[in-house]
Amino acid sequence: MDQTFRPTPDAPVVRLMVLETDMPHPDTYSERGSFGQIVHRFFSKAGSAHHPPLGVETDQVFVVSERGGRVPTVEEFARFDGLVITGSVYDAHANNQWILDLLELLKTLWIQRPDFHFLGVCFGHQLLARLLGGNVAPAPSQDWELGHSRIDLTPTGQRLFRTRDSHIFLHQMHQDQVTAPPTAASAGPEMLSADTEVACWGRSEHTPVQGLYIPNRLFTSQAHLAFDEDMVKRQIQIRVDGGGIKDLEHADRAAETAHLEHDGVEVAKAILRLFVFDDDDMGYERR
Repeated sequence: MDQTFRPTPDAPVVRLMVLETDMPHPDTYSERGSFGQIVHRFFSKAGSAHHPPLGVETDQVFVVSERGGRVPTVEEFARFDGLVITGSVYDAHANNQWILDLLELLKTLWIQRPDFHFLGVCFGHQLLARLLGGNVAPAPSQDWELGHSRIDLTPTGQRLFRTRDSHIFLHQMHQDQVTAPPTAASAGPEMLSADTEVACWGRSEHTPVQGLYIPNRLFTSQAHLAFDEDMVKRQIQIRVDGGGIKDLEHADRAAETAHLEHDGVEVAKAILRLFVFDDDDMGYERR
């Protein structure tokens, strides 16, 4: 379903294809729609805060073919500026046929569309790291990073988020992580030139690679940007009910942090700056 938001009639528009790799909790779906619709509203909010304001147009495709979805064709991306891969209960290091098909699509797009932008959250972050030759696996500790979490910023992260603060806060919900980040060498010359730097913008005690960045090309986040209190609690419950999260005390403690404010809009604003330059906050005085 196409959706377009324009804060002003003449606002530039960023066009994104959202690749939905999971479905929200049924209660979230009934209240807010699919993950693609949630992403649309969230980036529209960030676009309104851009200087000048940006419009956001999205379309969504549910890509999990074993649950009735489909992986789109390369041609379907012709009018888009970039794509967003959502979070998922699936493992980004798995070899389900839809995951392999999606990786093949992403590789083709990467090679054929040097102007295209690749964005990923949680599962999407891990899958794009895999695409470029990085390694994805369960955390060495085997535990989950859950709930409201502090992410320590690298100099790249401080520059991207235009802050002098040493950290941001986002909601986490993962056991798998990028255990070895991609490099130009791991990606190979077909994907990245030898002098390309794949920067890490943040880390936490649990997860050393919280996000990846290549200027004008790639932006990923292990943490979730658009989750609110209800979504955090419900997505934790899905993983508890499915047997993924076995430490129920840890799950309960994480759910108790779901109401805390986070910096998701600031991250989304930084992502939109990949598409259109923003002339605000140049003094790094965000807070």
